[in-house]
Amino acid sequence: MGKNMLIKIYHKVRRRSGYAFGDLKGSLSLNKSLFRHTRGARIVVYHGLCEASPTRFNSLFLRAKTFERHLQFYRKYCHIVSLEEYYAGKFSKDRFNICITFDDGFANNYKYALPLMNKYEAPMTFFITGIRDAGYDFLWNDFLAFLQNYGPPEFSLWDDLFYKDRRRGYASIKTGVLLKDRLREGDFAEKAEMIKLLKPILMMKDKGQEADYWLQMTPDEIKALSASPLATIGCHGYYHNDLSKISLPAAEEEMIRSREYLGRIIDKRVNALAFPYGAYTRELLEAAKRAGFDQLLALDWLFPEDATEDTLRQRLVVNPYISVNNQMTAILHGKYK
Repeated sequence: MGKNMLIKIYHKVRRRSGYAFGDLKGSLSLNKSLFRHTRGARIVVYHGLCEASPTRFNSLFLRAKTFERHLQFYRKYCHIVSLEEYYAGKFSKDRFNICITFDDGFANNYKYALPLMNKYEAPMTFFITGIRDAGYDFLWNDFLAFLQNYGPPEFSLWDDLFYKDRRRGYASIKTGVLLKDRLREGDFAEKAEMIKLLKPILMMKDKGQEADYWLQMTPDEIKALSASPLATIGCHGYYHNDLSKISLPAAEEEMIRSREYLGRIIDKRVNALAFPYGAYTRELLEAAKRAGFDQLLALDWLFPEDATEDTLRQRLVVNPYISVNNQMTAILHGKYK
C-alpha cells in the first residue's frame, strides 16, 4: 500500500472519528454553549429536497425532513437574514446570522421548501437557471446522473465510445476522460447533442416517480414562489454551463438571458447571480456587473483580491452525509472536518 493511500485512509478515519465525537457531544448536550455563543454570519447552500434516498443520484440532496430540522435549529440558535440583509450587514450581535440559499431551480424547492419557508418565516433565496426557457425541463447534469443509473453499458458519440464505469460514470474509451468532465468544459451545444442522442433511451418523463431528483420549476411555480415576501429569486446561468469555461461573450449573453427570463416571470428586478459550480474568473466578475448584477455568489474565493470585492460573497454547501448536529457545527465553524 502506497504512502498516499495510507494518508487518505488516515484522514478518512480521523474525519469519521471527529464526527462520531461531535455526535456524542451533541447527545450529551455538551455543544449548546457553542451554538448559543458563536457569533458571525454564513451563507449556506442547499440544492434539492426529497422524501427519501437523498444521495441516490448525487451528493447535493437532503431529505425535506432533515431540512426542516435545520430550520428548527436556525430558529432556536440563529438569526435568519435575507440575502439583501446579508449584503447590507443587517446582522444580530446576539446570535449567529444565517442566510439560506438554494441553487439549480428544482421543482422540489417549490414543493418542499416553500411551505417550510412560510411555516418558519425564514427568508430564502432561490437561484434558478433559464433552462425552461431553452425548452428543457431538466438540467444537463441531472440528465447525466440518470443516464449513469439507467443508461446502456456503452454508447457512441462524437466518433468515440463511452463505456459505463460503475464508480465514476461514463468514460471515453479513447482518452479515459469522463463524459461529465468533458461536458463541463464546453458550451451547451455538446450537452444538447448528448441529450438528443440519448433521450429516446432515457425518457425522463417515464421517471415521474423520481421527478423530485430532476424536474425543474415551471414559470408558474417560479412566479408563485416569488410572490412570497420571504423569497428572493436570483440567476444561476441560462443553461447551467460552467461560465468560467466558455467564452466571455457567451457567458455574458447567458447571464443577460437568464436575468431577462426570470425578470419577465416575476416582474421584479433580478440582481443576484450564483455562479454555477462556484466557478468564476476576474473577467467574469466584471462581465456579471456589466450584465446588471451587484450580488455575486460563489463558494470559496478563488483569488486573493476577492476578500475586498464588494459584490462577491462566499457560501458553504451542506453535506448530506453527516448528522444535523455535525452540519450545524460545520456551519458555525465555516468548514468541515
